[in-house]
Amino acid sequence: MATISNSISHWRRATLPAACLAILCVALIAAASARPDEPLTDSVGVIEGESISVTGPMSVEVVQGQVKTVLRSGGDVRVKSGTARIDLVEGGQISICGPAHLSVLKSGGSLTIALDTGTIHVHIEDHLAVNIYTPQIQAQTVAIGDGPRDALVGFNASGAMCIRATRGAIRVEQQLTGQSVLIPQAGDVLLLNGQLDGLRSSAGHCACELQIAKTTRPQPEVSQLASAEEMRKQVIAAKANAQPTPVGPPSAKEEPIYQVFMPPLVYDANAKVQPEIDPRMIVLVRRVRVRPTLIFQGRVEGVAVAAVTPPPAATNAPKSAAPSSASFVDRVRNFVRKLWTGSS
Repeated sequence: MATISNSISHWRRATLPAACLAILCVALIAAASARPDEPLTDSVGVIEGESISVTGPMSVEVVQGQVKTVLRSGGDVRVKSGTARIDLVEGGQISICGPAHLSVLKSGGSLTIALDTGTIHVHIEDHLAVNIYTPQIQAQTVAIGDGPRDALVGFNASGAMCIRATRGAIRVEQQLTGQSVLIPQAGDVLLLNGQLDGLRSSAGHCACELQIAKTTRPQPEVSQLASAEEMRKQVIAAKANAQPTPVGPPSAKEEPIYQVFMPPLVYDANAKVQPEIDPRMIVLVRRVRVRPTLIFQGRVEGVAVAAVTPPPAATNAPKSAAPSSASFVDRVRNFVRKLWTGSS
């Protein structure tokens, strides 16, 4: 009896640690399933651009009804052309002028930007610390009081580095020698070969304007019926603004269309001089629209011309007797004579 009780107590002591271990495993699994895959604190901001590619940690979310790409810590951004914009989670903005290549790393309240090529314009309103690393130079924005920070860091066409402190200051450190210098507000300098000893005025060699996005929510409109007075005013205004119907533009003048047909080009890799095109093989084609023949119908009346009567032909015929008037007088005279003669 004592042996059986000892074995039962020994079995209970052995199963107690196993039960505790199982409960601990279940709790760890539940905690792991409740934890999101990616912490929310590593979100850098929403990125937008004309021609960009993002690799590494990122996500696609719906922000104010629009699909946006959220850049996360460790992301790699390449701007092929044009500009890009990153709206930071803490407030502020980073404009990228391409072609550019950079990487971002966020840890706590600090944002590190590794700039390889291109130009960036950083505008920070919050207490977020921003460090910009290039192959030789480290630039850190410094706020004046609690004011905002606005800085430009980039490379010009010749490869020289431009640094501009529009608002706030910028601490510049040479990573190889440890030498540092503070660029005051409104300072604009140019670094050659990454050497702080050769600082000189930049005079605006680099430019990258901020692409501020203005989002305005549409205000709801409440429709109301127009009153009789408003309807009368609208009718009067419509009559006053009534204009005659404009006459359509005249039809375009048809002109001939010329086309040139040339023989295909020939390239001979073995020939030192390529053969030229034979001008006799070039064909010039002129296309025109033939107008229809104009046909007039009716009668054409001109000014009457007086006809010229040719003179009568001369003849050798004897002259005619006296005109008829003379013959009538002779007949009257003979008649009277006969009367007198008969009476006698």
